[in-house]
Amino acid sequence: MTIVVTLSPELEEILRERATRQGQDVNSVASELLASILEWNKI
Repeated sequence: MTIVVTLSPELEEILRERATRQGQDVNSVASELLASILEWNKI
């Protein structure tokens, strides 16, 4: 499934920096972060 999310330039930069630090693709990092917050909110 493809979902397009529009981020502010500031949030995009934070996401790209995190992906770079982790040596991962920005899409993978975004997906992991979203999955984590959705799981956390199930509690």
